Amino acid sequence: MEKLLNGKAIYSPKGKAGEYAKYACNFYVGCSNDCDYCYCKRGLLGHAMGAPVATLKKCFKDEAHAFEVFRKEVRANLEVLRKHGLFFTFTSDPMLDNTRQLTINAVGHAVSFGIPCKILTKRADFINYLPGEWFVNEWYKSRIAFGFTLTGMDEMERGASTNAERIAAMKRLHIAGFRTFASIEPIINLDESGEMINRTLGFCDLYKIGLMSGKREYTREDVAHFVVNINDMILNHNFDNCEDVKVYWKDSVLEFLNMDKEYRYNVSPFEWRFDLSCNVDADYNMFNW
Repeated sequence: MEKLLNGKAIYSPKGKAGEYAKYACNFYVGCSNDCDYCYCKRGLLGHAMGAPVATLKKCFKDEAHAFEVFRKEVRANLEVLRKHGLFFTFTSDPMLDNTRQLTINAVGHAVSFGIPCKILTKRADFINYLPGEWFVNEWYKSRIAFGFTLTGMDEMERGASTNAERIAAMKRLHIAGFRTFASIEPIINLDESGEMINRTLGFCDLYKIGLMSGKREYTREDVAHFVVNINDMILNHNFDNCEDVKVYWKDSVLEFLNMDKEYRYNVSPFEWRFDLSCNVDADYNMFNW
C-alpha cells in the first residue's frame, strides 16, 4: 500500500484521476479553456472549481507561499515522489498564461530532486517560456513528460489552443527529446479521437484513452470496433517503425464493454483485446529508467 498524501499542494488523486497518477499537484482552481464537457464545472462546487479564470487556491496566500508549501511537501515525501512522480494538474490547466510560471518553477524544483513530472495541458503557446536548460540538459529531458488533451473538437474547447496547435507543440517537444503523451479523453466522437491518434503516431509515446461520462453518441458495438482498430493501428506502427508506443485503456472503456479488469479479453461477437504488447496498466512508467 503506497503512502497517501493530503497536502495543500501535493495529494493522492482518487477515482478517475487516480488512473493518471498516484500523486498530483494542484495550485489553482478554475480555467480559461472553457471546455463544454469540463468535469470541474459540475456539482455543488462547480461555481468555484469551474470558474472561467484560474485563481490560486484559497489555502495559499500568494504564489510565493504556494511555492514554499510545495517545497516543504516535496522534502517530506521524497522517496515516494521519486518512485511515482508528480502530475500537473487536475483542477486547472498548468500552462495557462497565469499558471505556467508557478508550474515551471515547481517542476524544475521537483526534477532537481530526481522526481519525474508529467504536465497535461490544452495549451500550445507555453513552449517559448520553458527554461532553456530543460532543452539541453538530459537530466530534465529524461524526467519531464508533456501531455496534451486531444479530442479533435475545437468548438467545444473555445479558450484552448486548437487541437492542431497542440499536436504541433507535441511534435516539437518530442523532437527536442522529451517524452510525450496524449489524453484521448473524453471521447466525444470516435472518428475524431481516432484521427487524433493517427495524426500523432511517431511523436507520442503513450495514449491514455477514456470515454465521455453521461450521454454518448456511440454504442457498445462502436467502442468495440474502436478498440480493435486503435490497437491494430498502434501495433502496426510499432512493427513498421520499431518505436515502442503504448496505450492505456481507462476503466471507462472496460466498464462500457462490461469487461472485468482481471479478464482482459472476450470474443463474442468481437475480439476486444487488452493484453497485447502495446497495452499497459495505469502505473506504466513512461520514463524508461
